[in-house]
Amino acid sequence: MEIGELKKKAKAIRIDIVKMIGTAGSGHPGGALSSADLMTVLYFDQLKHDPKDPWWKDRDRVIFSKGHSSALLYACLAESGYFPVEDLLTFRKLGSLLQGHPARNGLPGVEVSTGSLGQGLSVGVGMALGLRQSGKDSRVYVLLGDGECDEGQIWEAAMASGHYKLDNLCGILDYNRLQIDGFTEEVMNLEPLAQKWQDFGWEVINIDGHNCEEIISAYKKAKTVKGKPSLILAQTIKGKGVSYMENEAIWHGKAPKKEQMESAIKELEKDE
Repeated sequence: MEIGELKKKAKAIRIDIVKMIGTAGSGHPGGALSSADLMTVLYFDQLKHDPKDPWWKDRDRVIFSKGHSSALLYACLAESGYFPVEDLLTFRKLGSLLQGHPARNGLPGVEVSTGSLGQGLSVGVGMALGLRQSGKDSRVYVLLGDGECDEGQIWEAAMASGHYKLDNLCGILDYNRLQIDGFTEEVMNLEPLAQKWQDFGWEVINIDGHNCEEIISAYKKAKTVKGKPSLILAQTIKGKGVSYMENEAIWHGKAPKKEQMESAIKELEKDE
């Protein structure tokens, strides 16, 4: 996809996210919006996948370790053609496959049930090891939250990844510096974050997580790294694209009311 088309797609996905969460009256908009550019480029420019054959054996795998950003995952899947976009408005409704946290049962394109923070990277390690042992060149991508890095299991998985030299594993860290309780530096300071991942044996690629050109370059670079896993450390803005949500911790897990939803959609539609 051309850069302009990727930007249009990211806008459409942000609008999907706002509509889904606003209509449901619950959800997590902040981190879904901050990761939207990262996942748009992945799904529509870099990922080896086939919506018509969701369980194609040679596909790349994507794990949303920060499963509360499920609205973003569902929007990416629907916009890719895994299921109708119209189904997005069933988000969090009784009986819908699109629940608050991703569940693998029945929904094409969901590799792992996630939501318990810290676990997704460990699953990614197992998948990457299994793919390597099977002789496949498929890659595993794991979307992580910065607040999620408070969890000790993240660092156990990071250490294992470096130990096994999993160069088919790519972490994508949405570093928006806000978690549900406030700024990460106040809740649990993560710095020096890049150095920590490097010390566990990872190649760290630091980028602007809203710059499509930088995101594309990062994914391409990660594919060339040999003998160690890669981490794309993406500097992002919580709630990106909706001005009243940007850099506000309250929108980590709060749904916009009808008027707020309509205002956000208008703003996103005008943004160029």
